[in-house]
Amino acid sequence: MYKTLIKVFAAFSLLFTVQTGFAAIEVHEFDNEVDRQRYQTFIDEMRCPKCQNQNLAGTNSPVAMDLRRELELMIKDGKSDQEIVSFMVERYGEFILYRPRLTPATMLLWSAPVLLLVFGALLLLLIVRKRRRLATEVDTGLSQQERARLDALLRDNPESKSINKNNQEKNK
Repeated sequence: MYKTLIKVFAAFSLLFTVQTGFAAIEVHEFDNEVDRQRYQTFIDEMRCPKCQNQNLAGTNSPVAMDLRRELELMIKDGKSDQEIVSFMVERYGEFILYRPRLTPATMLLWSAPVLLLVFGALLLLLIVRKRRRLATEVDTGLSQQERARLDALLRDNPESKSINKNNQEKNK
């Protein structure tokens, strides 16, 4: 019984191990090194429409596999880089490009970091100026009239004399 169980377990283990040999491995052969390098550049710089934040080289989704096959055919057909990019953008939009082109529609996207930096610097400058102005406007002492009135109040109040003496002794 024990030997039979081991044989069944070994058979199932072998069955599941053999399945990994059927995994899809894409092989793309090109006539020259330049075309192979162009293909590699495209799959590194184009985003998978399904996977959102992965390039075509980094995913095995069916859409990415189709796009890699399409890229291979277009390169073998002698299409230029501009024709390939235009085709992909027409079909999938600017989203497919990791680095969108500079167009009026993407101008805000490209200028936003600079605008935010300038806005932050101006805001910081305004805050610093306001704090400096408030610091100079703060009254640092009593006027002569206020000091005379305070001295008169302290002289008239007997409790303040003992407090005043204690403060004078502490200051010595």
